[in-house]
Amino acid sequence: MKLWLLRHGEAEPRARSDAERNLTEVGRAEAARSAAHLLETPLDAILASPFNRAQQTAEVVRQTVGYSGAVETVPWVKPESDLREAMLYLDRRSESDLLIVTHQPFVGLLAGWLVHGHRDQPISMATGSLAELEGDSIAAGLMRLVSLRHPNG
Repeated sequence: MKLWLLRHGEAEPRARSDAERNLTEVGRAEAARSAAHLLETPLDAILASPFNRAQQTAEVVRQTVGYSGAVETVPWVKPESDLREAMLYLDRRSESDLLIVTHQPFVGLLAGWLVHGHRDQPISMATGSLAELEGDSIAAGLMRLVSLRHPNG
């Protein structure tokens, strides 16, 4: 099983609410550069936060890779989401190639939890960063970090 974790691209600094912040042109370019790494990946599902910037990032990925399915909006991938809730949800998924578009600090905590088995070693992810994790199942400490790509690095 492969799990791809993508932090949304750069967003505008302010909007009426955090959820309404949109991608900047730089953020769209970051999303496109990260999506290019997924061109040969047979994604089974794309899950995204309901926040504008994550939805916009997921749409850039969907268009770039030619994914024909819809982006699934899931409420448990917000910036301050609970890892336990995420793990309960992910445990019920059966896809073998799954992309999640989300936010910091959640994305770093989730990646660290899956790789290290605890919250004390989050994976550092800048805007547009893409982590590839692999394992027999999505479980704490049982996945391996295959790659971590930063769009500006």
